[in-house]
Amino acid sequence: MDKVRMGFVGLGGRGRGNMNLVLTMPDVEVTAVCDLYEDRVERAAKDCQQKKGNDPYRTTDYKELIKRDDVDAVIVTSAWESHIPIAIAAMKAGKAVAMEVGGAYSLNDCFDLVRTQEQTGAPFYFLENCCFDEIELIVTAMVRKGLFGDVVHCSGSYAHDLREEVTRGEENRHYRLRNYLNRNCENYPTHELGPIAKLLGINRGNRMVSLVSVASKSAGMQAYVKKHSDNINPHLIGKDFMQGDVVNTLITCAHGETIHLMLDTSLPRGYDRQFTVHGTSAYSRCSAIHIDGESHEVYHNLYDYKHLLPSCWTDMTDEGRALGHGGIDGIEFRVFVDCLKEGKPMPIEVYDAAAWMCISCLSETSIAQGGKPQEIPDFTHGQWMIRPLEDVVEFPDVEI
Repeated sequence: MDKVRMGFVGLGGRGRGNMNLVLTMPDVEVTAVCDLYEDRVERAAKDCQQKKGNDPYRTTDYKELIKRDDVDAVIVTSAWESHIPIAIAAMKAGKAVAMEVGGAYSLNDCFDLVRTQEQTGAPFYFLENCCFDEIELIVTAMVRKGLFGDVVHCSGSYAHDLREEVTRGEENRHYRLRNYLNRNCENYPTHELGPIAKLLGINRGNRMVSLVSVASKSAGMQAYVKKHSDNINPHLIGKDFMQGDVVNTLITCAHGETIHLMLDTSLPRGYDRQFTVHGTSAYSRCSAIHIDGESHEVYHNLYDYKHLLPSCWTDMTDEGRALGHGGIDGIEFRVFVDCLKEGKPMPIEVYDAAAWMCISCLSETSIAQGGKPQEIPDFTHGQWMIRPLEDVVEFPDVEI
C-alpha cells in the first residue's frame, strides 16, 4: 500500500481538525467525507479540494461511505454514542478503522467491538493521542528501565473547563450537552487512563479488575447558566444537569496496583491531566520527578530525560509540533498510517479501547449505586496473562 485512502465520518471540530492534519501527509488521500449535517460535508470537501486538489465523495449516511471501494480506512470522529456502531460496521465491510476516544455506553458495545475485530481481522486503532505525549513516554521509559522500582499507584485527570463548550452544544451541534444533561459518570476517561494503562502493562501481563466511582453534586453548569443568562441558550435556563462536577474513580489492578481517575470539567479551572506515578524508588507528577535517597525537597525536571524519547520526538520539527496538541496528533496519525502500510500491529488496539472505554458505563452504574464496586471484564479471554509486554516507548520509526 503506497497511499492510504481515508473516509472521515464526523466532521465537527475534532473531525475536521484530524482531516486537515492528514491532508498534510503525502501518502494519504481523503476520498470520502460524511456527516449528518450537509454544511459540514461541503466544508470538508472544500478543504480537500484546496489542500489536495481532489474532490471527495460526499454523503450524510456513513453506510454509503464504508461500502466504497476507494476507502481503505474509516476514521470515526463522530458523536460518542455512534463511535462503536460505525466502527463495527466499517470492520464488517473490510475496512481498517481509526476510532476517536470517548466512553462506552454499555459493556455489550465493548464486547461487540472486540468480537467484530477478532472475527474480521480488520486493523483497528484507538485514537488516544495522550499516549504519545512527551512526559508520559519519558516516565514509561523510566519505568521500563526500573528507575521507579515497583510501581504501586498512578493517577490522572481530565481537568478542563468545558462550561462554554457544553452550554453552547445546541448551537454548535455538539454531543457533550446531551450527555451532561442526562448522564452522571466518568464520561471521558481515556486521556488520563491510556498512558497509565500502557505504563502498567494492562492487557499485557496485567489487567484492571474492579472500580469504584463517586460523583460530587452538580452545581457548576447551573451556576454558569445563571451567570450568563443574558446570552445563554434560553432552553438551558432552569435546566438540571445530571453530570456531577467532580467524579473520582478508583481502579484496582490484578497485581495490586491502584489507579485514580478524576473528571473535573464543570468548574472554573485551567487544563491539567495531573499524570502521577508512585513507585518504590521514585515519584513523578506532571513534569517533575523525585528520586528516592535525595532530599524530600529535591525535584528534577523530567524534560532532562528527553534522551529516552523515541525519534519521533527527538527529531520533532516546528512543523510537526504545529500538527495538533503540540505534536502528539501528528505522531498518532503517522503511526496509524505507517502500521497500516507496513502491516504492523497497532500500538493501541481493540482490547485497549474496550478496557478503557468501559470505565464510563461502569462508573455510571457505580455512582448510581452509591459507590458500589463494579467488576471490569477481561476482554482478552484470559490472554492478558501471556500476551507479551510491548515496548510502548519504541513506536514505529516515524518522521514528522
